[in-house]
Amino acid sequence: MLETLHGVAVYHCSPEGEALATERDATDVLGEVYLDNPDLLAIPAARLTGDFFRLESGVAGALTQKFVQYGLRVAVLGDVSAHLEASEAFAAYVRECNRGRQVWFLADRAELVRKLGDTTGTARPTG
Repeated sequence: MLETLHGVAVYHCSPEGEALATERDATDVLGEVYLDNPDLLAIPAARLTGDFFRLESGVAGALTQKFVQYGLRVAVLGDVSAHLEASEAFAAYVRECNRGRQVWFLADRAELVRKLGDTTGTARPTG
């Protein structure tokens, strides 16, 4: 589903879709959203495999890098608190991501709306 929030075209991935676990999965998503030309991809945390939340697996970096390479920002929406508690490294990664503009970890759509509203004017990529 595509919607515009604070001037940003956001594509919401379905929570019922296939798990996103590999770069190939990311490429498939890029193909799905290509014609909609979104600025930001909102991915339900439930679509991500356990390896995503284990930084040493490299899955989080590979997936987010693939999306960002193709000009998409990423917002992972959902409760990741169990993963934050289980790994200080992942908690630090989330804190650092949320300070930036490319990858965010947010509780839900409402928090995404607030984040985009707080960053309007600086959040939208140029190009």
